[in-house]
Amino acid sequence: MSSFTRLPKYLLTAAPACRTLLLVPVLLLLASCSGLKFVPEGERLYTGSTVTIKPPADEKTVNNQAALQTELESVVGPKPNNSLLGLRPKLYFWNMGVGKKKGLGKFFADKFGEPPVYLSQAKPATVRDLMVNRLNNNGFFNGKASFEVKKEEKTASIDYTALPGQVYRYTQVNFPQGDTLVRAAIRNTQAESLVKVGDAYNLATLTNERVRIDAALKEQGYYYFAPDYLVFKVDSTLDHKATVDVRLKNSAPPKALRPYWLDEVKLNTSYVLTDTTMRNPMMFRGYQYFPDEEMFKAKAITRATFLYPDSVYRRHRRDQTLSRLMSLGTFRFVEIRFKPAAAGDTTVAVPANAAPGSNRSVGLRQRLDAEVLMTQLKKKSLRAEVQLTTKTNGFTGPALKVTFRNRSAFRGAEQLLINGIASTETQTGGGNGALGLTSFEYGVNAQLLIPRLVTPNLPLLDVNLPNSDFQPRTKIEVGVRAVTRANYFSQNFFNVNYGYTWKTKITNEQEIKPIDITYVQFSPTDIFTDILNTPERSFLKSAFQQQFVLASSYRYTYNQQSLEQRRQQIYFSGQIEGSGNLAQALATSIGTPKGPSGGNTLLGQEYSQYLKLDLEVREYYRISADPASGNRVVARLLAGIGNPYGNSRVLPYPKQYGIGGPNSVRAFAPRGIGPGIYQPKTLDQSSNQFYDQVGDIRLEGNIEYRQDLFPYVKGALFMDAGNIWLVNPDPGRDGAQFKASSFLDQLAVGYGAGIRIDVQFFVIRFDYALPLRAPYGTPTRLNKQGELVPDKAGRLNLAIGYPF
Repeated sequence: MSSFTRLPKYLLTAAPACRTLLLVPVLLLLASCSGLKFVPEGERLYTGSTVTIKPPADEKTVNNQAALQTELESVVGPKPNNSLLGLRPKLYFWNMGVGKKKGLGKFFADKFGEPPVYLSQAKPATVRDLMVNRLNNNGFFNGKASFEVKKEEKTASIDYTALPGQVYRYTQVNFPQGDTLVRAAIRNTQAESLVKVGDAYNLATLTNERVRIDAALKEQGYYYFAPDYLVFKVDSTLDHKATVDVRLKNSAPPKALRPYWLDEVKLNTSYVLTDTTMRNPMMFRGYQYFPDEEMFKAKAITRATFLYPDSVYRRHRRDQTLSRLMSLGTFRFVEIRFKPAAAGDTTVAVPANAAPGSNRSVGLRQRLDAEVLMTQLKKKSLRAEVQLTTKTNGFTGPALKVTFRNRSAFRGAEQLLINGIASTETQTGGGNGALGLTSFEYGVNAQLLIPRLVTPNLPLLDVNLPNSDFQPRTKIEVGVRAVTRANYFSQNFFNVNYGYTWKTKITNEQEIKPIDITYVQFSPTDIFTDILNTPERSFLKSAFQQQFVLASSYRYTYNQQSLEQRRQQIYFSGQIEGSGNLAQALATSIGTPKGPSGGNTLLGQEYSQYLKLDLEVREYYRISADPASGNRVVARLLAGIGNPYGNSRVLPYPKQYGIGGPNSVRAFAPRGIGPGIYQPKTLDQSSNQFYDQVGDIRLEGNIEYRQDLFPYVKGALFMDAGNIWLVNPDPGRDGAQFKASSFLDQLAVGYGAGIRIDVQFFVIRFDYALPLRAPYGTPTRLNKQGELVPDKAGRLNLAIGYPF
């Protein structure tokens, strides 16, 4: 409704009398949007509250004032109606449906309205008492709070004032004394205590301290211990000073005060709810294994199990076992049950109450049995999908994908996936009037995911990753793919790669591919051969001729997006890739013949040599403290460089960078920017720019503000900038080479707005972008006569998923 605040031009130029008459309905509509017209007699619309903290006279601030301010504001209620420049459109829509059971007014009220919030719904006295309680929880035991209601003719607000006074601080923190094992265990955790001398009293910190101590004891066998068995005795009778004693409750049951050891560990890989498990288990490395090895070899399951017979119970080993088994991808559910050992407690030379290594008298060691119950997924599955693919190079079209999956191909929880795909795509927006290109693709590939690192022991890395909650994997992949660009060329891709992925933390992932071999057969049409043979396409010809890539790569990813409670989340990915060095050494040593373009060959085929580095950094900052809020600022920086050398003058075409399109600089077409200040100047060049506008260096930045609008609907404002360049000069593309003195002036810039339909598992995105500047200055296009004319027309991008 805020659009009505700007009056049409004809209202400003009309005669005064006419202007007054025309303003009346506008003002009436504005009054309606404010929501005040519908406030009943005797009520006032509640417009919100303020919270002011007044420190003591001799202090400029209070302890941890920013956090205290947030906590005090959290108890203020109710939340007032949304307002923008004094207008409340949601309240207006609500009143459209008052008293109606159907019709347009009821529809708008249900979809876009919200009920009015009146002063009578606010309970300032209750809020004041809650504020005093929060002051006490933060160590301000003499704190006070007050409120003042400010009334206008139709509205009212409330001002709250908090007077914390001086905070109470700890002068002494005492942990349990005594020689029992549990008291000693609690006392041994004091070095990591959250409660320290000199800190201000804080109830939340004491609560977290109980949880911390409980977690530490759970790692020492205290299976039945709980945070509620601890109590804090706080003495605050001294002047703004407090002492705290950590004590065990007398009501704590004896079993909670003893550490437990594991006795039997049973592994049931085919558990169902009706399972009675009466079969005799097989014994494997001390485990009782059910039912047999027909589906899973026992060593594959025990490798992911970190509960060991005759070992101290440790909670993180339980959690690690759950995580590892679930990440195998072969089980629907995994549950671990603990119960007192069927064989009873055992007599040991060192009793449970003695420290490790002690030679005290004989006693009992308490025991638990563990049952690991695994419910299997279906071993084999066949799935067919019809997709609408949208690629960053601008090709869009339908695709059929068929996937066969075997979740335990060799009885070791190895996942075998065989994918077949067939698609047809059309590239309709290559740039300034580019010709539509049609692509046909057929292919099949097989992936084998082995749930371990198939490698000898390494000096700096235990290949079993015993302290990681995540299953490492070895990946082997082979595939063949045929791509035909109608009227231009056909390519057959043969690929083999072998590599490893592993995680040491939930935020960290590493991947190394020591072997990544790609061989491409290339068959151009006469039309494309003529294009490649022109002098200005010499570099393009080199890119297509280098068809043998013997690469290795390493990638590291740091991703905080799984930490949903964080307001600021960082994503970083870095990859380094090299190709051809081993082949070069081999070709040089055996003296292989030169290829058609003068490069060394291996098995009769020229190979590529290059070094490539890619970096990506993203930041997600949530505006609201609510983790469920989608209001956030998101920024991304992409940087990449590929340096061809030795056997190569240019990167292989599949390894070159393109820029522009729905996931890049959205105001320009896919591969419609660069390299450098190069631009097609003829209709012929424009028709083939899909091949020309690629490069060896990429720099791109994006910033986007995302806003929740309605359920499942989000809006966005964004700005993109970026370009690509060549490492070496190309006579056919003037101004394409990277130069440190001018690259920032050659960035293409665009801006725009978008609407996203987000139903959690599926996102449809509409982004409308306008070019602000092109790398060469004012954006231009070729008209039908082949003349360059200014072009600042917008571009609508339809895509699936968020751009980053």
